[in-house]
Amino acid sequence: MTAMVVMEMGRFLISTDRSKLDIDVIHRFLARSSWAAGIPRATVVRSIENSLCFGVYDVAEQVGFARIISDFATFAYIADVFILEPYRERGLGKELMASIMAHPDLQGLRRWSLGTRDAHGLYAQFGFKPVDNPSPIMMEIVNPDVYSRS
Repeated sequence: MTAMVVMEMGRFLISTDRSKLDIDVIHRFLARSSWAAGIPRATVVRSIENSLCFGVYDVAEQVGFARIISDFATFAYIADVFILEPYRERGLGKELMASIMAHPDLQGLRRWSLGTRDAHGLYAQFGFKPVDNPSPIMMEIVNPDVYSRS
């Protein structure tokens, strides 16, 4: 996977260059998030090593992030999407999603998936729809307290 500048928007940059990622910013946000509360730093590092990651930057400062888990042939799961609070309401989340959906290594996939509690409107702009609940074909194991027990 080649690191690439995905989009430049004035002083903002979206890039897949892992060397630009600020692990401390990412870990701090995720460890306080509703979906990954208490996640160990080592787990964040391992998740980044095994994903296609998108960083959002204000000049050199990381202000957003998203991680794609994929086989790059049939399926992609969008995870850990965030824009830091002071940078919200500027369209950066929308630009981040547009960059993800346009990435050349993620074209022609049969299925995309993600989970969200509060950003349905953002993802709907890119064709995402709620899964019929209960879906007769989808199954899952959910272990929300895994980080607090380790």
